[in-house]
Parts: sequence; structure tokens; C-alpha cells
Amino acid sequence: MSSSTTAESVSKEVIAFIQNVSYEDFPQEAIDLAKRCIIDGLGVMLAGSTQPAGKILYDYLAGTDTRQDATVYGTNPFRTSAANAALLNGTSGHALDWDDTQLATSADRIFGLLTHPTIPPMVAALAIGEREGISGKQFLEAFLTGFEVECKIAEAIHPDHYKKGFHSSATAGTFGAATVVTKLLGLDARQTEHMLAIAASSASGIRVNFGSMTKPLHVGRAGQNGTVAAELAQLGFTGGADPLDPPWGYFQTFSHGGGFDADRIVGKLGNPHTIVSPGVSIKPYPCGVLGHPTMDAMRKLVIDNDVDPDNITAIRVRAGSNILNPLRYPIANNELEAKFCPAFMVSAIALRRKAGIHEFNDEFVRSEPVQAMMKKVERVLDADIEAQGWEKIRSTVEVDLKDGSTLVQKADERYRGGPDLPFTREELFEKFADCAALVLSETQLKAVFELVESLDTCADINELVSLLSAETVDSAA
Repeated sequence: MSSSTTAESVSKEVIAFIQNVSYEDFPQEAIDLAKRCIIDGLGVMLAGSTQPAGKILYDYLAGTDTRQDATVYGTNPFRTSAANAALLNGTSGHALDWDDTQLATSADRIFGLLTHPTIPPMVAALAIGEREGISGKQFLEAFLTGFEVECKIAEAIHPDHYKKGFHSSATAGTFGAATVVTKLLGLDARQTEHMLAIAASSASGIRVNFGSMTKPLHVGRAGQNGTVAAELAQLGFTGGADPLDPPWGYFQTFSHGGGFDADRIVGKLGNPHTIVSPGVSIKPYPCGVLGHPTMDAMRKLVIDNDVDPDNITAIRVRAGSNILNPLRYPIANNELEAKFCPAFMVSAIALRRKAGIHEFNDEFVRSEPVQAMMKKVERVLDADIEAQGWEKIRSTVEVDLKDGSTLVQKADERYRGGPDLPFTREELFEKFADCAALVLSETQLKAVFELVESLDTCADINELVSLLSAETVDSAA
């Protein structure tokens, strides 16, 4: 922990930020970026609702809560309690592992291992916003506040939190959702402290579940637990004082002996806003973001050299431990494992020159050509790349051909979807449409996209809810 800031001030700093920040305090750039994140989040949420994890949870919870507060989205939308809606929509939002990623600010804060920041605050805002009939400005204010608190907490805690096994999108994401609900319900300072304590005791999720349905469940539980924490605090439910601080608060308890760097959160909330600097990356592929630059490098290599997959004898993915450890599957046996398998990522590109929803499915992963290509891939821990630090995604792809030649392509650190190479409006719509078209009609796609782009002028968020939960694509066709 930094010696220049007293540990006891952290909880009070967070409470003061939540209480005092308003829509007018956010720069226009932050508001514009929030709209892009929400558009992306809605798309991956709708697509994820069609995945097995979303369907199982749907069957598990449908009809169990008679409250009609908020909508669960998908091909058969239904209404339930706000907390249950946040659980289902949050799980769907992370089911494809295609939601956005918080960026790191220094070499020891490992890129891609902080949070997927949008889904927990977004699904909480949707759920409570529908019940309360909030405006678009209120939605954006709450979303941006939760986004900022979530990201600064994830940035401040010692990296051992993630490296030793916690999933930051689950733990820090709980605070993002809880902050949103706190803003929308208008909790006072004392209730906000109770909220932080309840949220801290509810935050959980461990990395052993990567490559399974429980990883997206982490994000759904973050939405649910955050919603419950704020709703209980509003009702008078109490928690301990100074819930983020030593000796028994979140930062000390959830890091393994390392504590946290108070200087990364005290005086830093909104200074600058994380969504602006260092920014957020919107994923071009539905898998772990740490593999995306490698996939782009492989795509460039095979297209520029017109590589026939039958001529490939070997592929080497050179990277640091920050990539090779989380992307832990040597060979993928199903779609969930493929999201964390560099061998599949480059094999899909080699075979089809793309890797989207139609590649990340069990049938393609288990197909003979894919399984054969994956066996040609070697993961190499590159000492030179490792020595450069972990705040960026660095890798190199080498492809050996039958004629004895080797093609080499270094990944561009300015990866697609990141702040240095952001999606154009057309690219953002293309991804949104690819995802949301599994649920919505073409007319709905355009209407949702345009509504979110002008969300600050929306008088009632239920206008968006109606578009998202109207007649599905099958009946509209």
C-alpha cells in the first residue's frame, strides 16, 4: 500500500464520489464512450441469451419469482425481480466472452486481467431503471459512476488478487452494479457505506471456472449481488464500517498479502475517468481478449501470403506468461475451452480466416480439420516478450510451410477495438447486428442502435426496454 495516502480514507473517498458525482461532471467523451459500451453490451447480452448457460438459468429461474419489476431479455423475454433479471442478463452478457475489457495503466497491472467493466453496471441499470422509469440521462449517470468505481477498485487492488485465482469481473463487478443501484435509488452516505459492506461480503468468483459456464455466471452474480446489496441497504440492512479498508476490509482480505495501492483510487475517482483514460477495448472476437492481437496477426499472415491451410506444418505462438497462463487450454474440446485456447484461435483463422459466432461452437471446435490443426500449434514462453512487461498484449506468430519456409508476423500492440484503433461506427453496428440479430428483427436492430446513440435525450428508459423485449426476429420475419 502506498505510504502517501492513509488507508482509512478509501471507503470514505468512494462513498463521497458516489454521493456527489452527477451527469454534468462527466466529460462528453466519457458519455460518448459509455453509449458505445452500452451498445456493445446489449448486443453480446442478446446473443448470449441463446447460449446454453443462459438457457439453463432461464429454465431454472422462470416462474420462481412473481415480481414483475424487470425484463429478462432473449427470444422469450419474461419479467421477474430486478436482482434475478440482473443475474440472467449479466450471465448472458458474458456467456460468449465477447464483452469489453478494462485497460491497464502500468506494467504490473496485467492487461486483460482487470475487469470486463460494462455488463454488471449495465444490467443493474436496466433492471432498476425499468422498475423506476428513469431517464436516459439518469441511466448514463449511474452507469458511468458504477463503471468508474468498478474499474478503480480493480486497478487499486494488488495484482495477486487475480494472479492467485480471483476473477476480477466477478469481484470488482459487484461494486459496479451496487454503485449503479445506489445512484438510482438515491441512497444517503450511511446507506452507501452499508451497501459497500454488503457488496464486499458478496463479491466472489474464482478462475478455475474459466472455460466453463460458471465464468459467465460470475458476471451475472456480480449484477445480482450488487443489486441486492443496494436494495438491502435502502431497507435499513447494515454492514460494517470502513468496508474497503484494513484490517478486515475488501482490499486486504481479497488480496494475498499484497494489499492495495491507495494512490490508484484516492484522489483518482474521476481523475481521470477510466472509460476515457486509459480507456476500454471492444472485442472483435468472442473469446479471451488476450488472444485477439495474436488472432489479428495470424489473419494478416494468412491473407497477405494467401496461405493454404494444407501447406501448414507447424505454428508457434510466442507470448508472455500474462497471455499463456490465462489462455490455459493446449487443445480445446468444446466452445467454452476454445475461448481460452491459443491453438484454436490461430487454427480457426488458418482454416476460415475469421473467428466469430459460427466458429466458436462445439461442432466446429471438435471437427477433424480443427483438431488436426490444433495439434500443429506450439505455445512458446518468449523471454524477450516477457521482459517487456504485462500492460500490453504482445505476441508473435510463426508459421512453418511444407516448402521449408517460415512466415513471421508480430502482433500489433494497437489492436482492433482498443483506444488506439477503435471500431468505426459501422464496425460497431456490424458487431452489434451480428449478435443481436439472433433475437431482434432488422428494424429493431436499427432502432435500438439509434436510441442508445441518443440516450441522453430519452425521457424513459422503458422505451429501450420495449424495443429489446418486443416481438422477436422469428415473428417479425
